[in-house]
Formats: sequence, C-alpha cells, structure tokens
Amino acid sequence: MTTYIHPSWKQHLQEEFDKPYFKKLTEFVNQEYAQHTCYPKYSNIFSAFNHSPFDKTKVVIIGQDPYHGPNQANGLCFSVKDGIKHPPSLVNIFKEIEIDLGAIYPESGNLQRWADQGVLLLNATLTVREHEPGSHQKKGWEKFTDVVISKLSDERSDIVFMLWGGFAKKKTKLIDSNKHHILTSGHPSPLSANRGYWFGNKHFSICNNILNDLGNKSLIW
Repeated sequence: MTTYIHPSWKQHLQEEFDKPYFKKLTEFVNQEYAQHTCYPKYSNIFSAFNHSPFDKTKVVIIGQDPYHGPNQANGLCFSVKDGIKHPPSLVNIFKEIEIDLGAIYPESGNLQRWADQGVLLLNATLTVREHEPGSHQKKGWEKFTDVVISKLSDERSDIVFMLWGGFAKKKTKLIDSNKHHILTSGHPSPLSANRGYWFGNKHFSICNNILNDLGNKSLIW
C-alpha cells in the first residue's frame, strides 16, 4: 500500500509504516479491497500526499471519510472525479468561493487543481467500503493521519490549517498555533451552512492574504 505514497512523505512517515498498528491497518485494508468494493481506488488511497508533497504543502484542509458512492472518491477530501455531480458540501464550498472571491462556479468538482498548488486535502480516514460510511473508521487511519498533522506542525512552519466543523476543529490540539495559521468555521454541509455557520467565513481570501504576506504565491481556488 505504501508504495503508492510520494517519496517526500515516505521519509517522514517510514517510522509509522513500521509500527504494528500500521501493519495491522494495511492487512485490514488489503483484505477489504480484496473482498468488497472500496473507495477510493487502491492506487489513489494516498492521492492527497502525492499531489501535495511534504515540503510543498502550504494549506491543509481536513475531511472525515471518503465518499462511499460509485465513482465519487478520488483520494482528496471533499473532491469528486471529473464529470460527477457535486455533493452538497462541495456545492457550498464553491458557493462560498463565489461570494468570497467573486470566482465563477466551476464545472468540475475535482480538487486536484488545489492539491497541485500545495493544498493537502486530507481525510482522517483514507478508505471506506461502498455504501457503508464510517466502515473503515477506528482501524488505525485516524492515528496515522493525526501523525501526519503533527509532523507538519512540528517540522514545517506557516502552514494554513482550515478546520471546518467539530470533527476537524478537534485537530487544533495537534497544531502549534505559534508556528502556523488556524482558520475555523462551521462545516460546509447543508445542515451547518443553512444555520449560518459556513457562509461568510471568507477562509479563501483570508488564506490568500496570509500566503501573500508570507511571500508565498496565493492560490487559485
């Protein structure tokens, strides 16, 4: 499984790969993919890392689970493959970008274009069984992705962490706020957004302002 992860991450995470919990997780994932339909495609499990190398990551957005419907998940949180209908949370993300930046609502929900600019689109759990949300939770993925966040916090500086909703906000404890920039808001899901906890957070313009102030190239959202 780890043969599919970018070398820049592998050197920082090899110690985790060698731990018993990760070996057990790998066995579980391999068995699940052999016996069931799971998402994303096996070779895309680490797509978030492959499009945003360790030393190039400028922004981190944290999701919870991959989409569990056919042809949706592509290994990047909130993202779907080209040509796939945009899920409600992604619709609200794009609507906020329209409001915040005056951008045109995009045709494709594939966020690879963000990832290739240094946005790590990290789900806490990297795999899921088809039509069974949460089916791969508490198997070791959360422990692993917490280490990913901690490694970025400890070994990098001036990363913008965008934490949306209660689940993502809990990751604040893993991030050194003296070294990094933490933006929090409600989740973009309709339940949260319709209560006024998402729209108007201006995270995308705030993030670009931070990056510009640091002398980093702002992102084309």
